[in-house]
Amino acid sequence: MIARQQTRNLLDFIDASPSPWHAVASIEQKLQAFGFQRLHENAGWSLDRGGRYYVVRDDSSIVIFVPGRKPLAETGFKILGAHTDSPGLRLKPNPLLHSDSMQRLALEIYGGPILASFTDRDLSLAGRLAYLNDDGGISSRLLHFEQPLLRLPNLAIHMNRTVNEDGLKLDKQSELAAILSIVMDEQLPEPYFHTLLAQASGIDAERILSWDMTVYDTQKGSFWGVDEMFYADSQLDNLASCHAALSALLDETTLCSDATLVCAFFDHEEVGSESCKGAAGSFLPDILHRIAHAADTGPDALPRAIANSFMISADMAHAYQPNYPASYEPGHKVIVNRGPAIKINANHRYTTECVSEAQFIRYCRQANVPYQKYAHRGNLPCGSTIGPITAGKLGIRSVDVGSPMWAMHSIRESAGVLDHHYMILALQCFFRD
Repeated sequence: MIARQQTRNLLDFIDASPSPWHAVASIEQKLQAFGFQRLHENAGWSLDRGGRYYVVRDDSSIVIFVPGRKPLAETGFKILGAHTDSPGLRLKPNPLLHSDSMQRLALEIYGGPILASFTDRDLSLAGRLAYLNDDGGISSRLLHFEQPLLRLPNLAIHMNRTVNEDGLKLDKQSELAAILSIVMDEQLPEPYFHTLLAQASGIDAERILSWDMTVYDTQKGSFWGVDEMFYADSQLDNLASCHAALSALLDETTLCSDATLVCAFFDHEEVGSESCKGAAGSFLPDILHRIAHAADTGPDALPRAIANSFMISADMAHAYQPNYPASYEPGHKVIVNRGPAIKINANHRYTTECVSEAQFIRYCRQANVPYQKYAHRGNLPCGSTIGPITAGKLGIRSVDVGSPMWAMHSIRESAGVLDHHYMILALQCFFRD
């Protein structure tokens, strides 16, 4: 069954990508297998029509593009946007806490995770190190502790008698220090954590200057339910959308296009996108300008191309959970395994309007896949995506879509096997249209 294999590939991709930096490295590996060439922003570019290229900014954002066979001004860009980061917990700069014969690591909240879902899990660390290289400059290296290294043990119900009535509430300052070890030697050296990083990376401790490290769940992705129609893993929001977009692009029949195809996967969406590599930054506009400049079709080529362009912002959608019917808008209950959700909000928290909505419906019909429409409950604040940010910066018509999922922002999210397949088919039609 092709849907199951595509989902198996997704789970393998997520399990190999415990941080945004690892996600981009995994994507880069897939691109190189299809003959894509890495370009660098500080170098000159010479682009060929039908060539295959990608650019990485600061290790965790990536823009992939294939120049079209026809003039850019006439065909425009087909842009598919998603994000590489997920909400969770990050390591503080001076993390080691030594008290009560225990070593703990101080953690900081990144974005808006469901904190209770991080308790009683087999946690570890992944990210990147910055260190002094042999030439005296700064280099970075990915680091991935594959074994369970940390834990946030829950308080026993005997000491928290109302937890089932009031819910688990964690103090963001005092109750998010993960246990690392019991101290057997009270004279444990102060740079103990640096030593741990050095042992795992093979870099001398004194050369390690800084790090970006995220907490991740070591449990692998899995199928579940009758006939294994569902799947579960961390970071479905939004690595599932990245994987669907990449799967749609990396097909030989897709890669031969008249229009210029673009996949833009940004870091920092979960914290507002305001960074040099976020969707609110200059990364995508810079790349589009350079593509237009390389095409050398006149000073008005880029605005003409923008006017002929279309963007899909792909970010996961809230699936209906029947245990909580009061949390959903009546008439807009998105059901798992019944197709992509078109996300609509009158206040433009999503970019969808009737013309872009109709365009995506056309792609779904061409692909012979079902589709749904999602609107957020009126008395609850609505989230947003990279869609409004990117469309506003570029002036490109856009639609927001996503595969339905449960427990968004939990450390263990779940979704439907068929929906991942449906999304890939719809996105393929977008690129091939």
